[in-house]
Amino acid sequence: MSKKQPPIITYKGRSLGIVILTAAQLLIGAIHAFFGALLFAGENLSGLPATAAYDIYTFVFGALTLVFAVLIWQGKKSGWVGMVAVSLFVIAGDSLVVLNLPSVPGIPKFPAYTEIPYSILVVYYLSLKHVRAKFLK
Repeated sequence: MSKKQPPIITYKGRSLGIVILTAAQLLIGAIHAFFGALLFAGENLSGLPATAAYDIYTFVFGALTLVFAVLIWQGKKSGWVGMVAVSLFVIAGDSLVVLNLPSVPGIPKFPAYTEIPYSILVVYYLSLKHVRAKFLK
């Protein structure tokens, strides 16, 4: 007796996991890019370089997240590599903040407690054999 695999849920040829990941990353990227640009635009650069660094970091993170989410949706290897790299950077940067070690000036500690597990989940999902095989042909 053979085990029958349950049907895989897809949308436009993409697995449900990729659909959810892309939607979440697009939302996260848009929020960060918008608020990073907003914070930077209102910044007095001569007086507060530490917060300007965080504003730029937030905008760049958001923009990269948007780009890599689109590339993941398109099934590109560069999207997979970029999303893993950005997630690992978030894990490292937020871990430094949680441990009170030097990091990007101005990164708040509170969001790090959710950003670290989320980024670990993203890296884990993208590292699954069937997902990795789809992008790293």
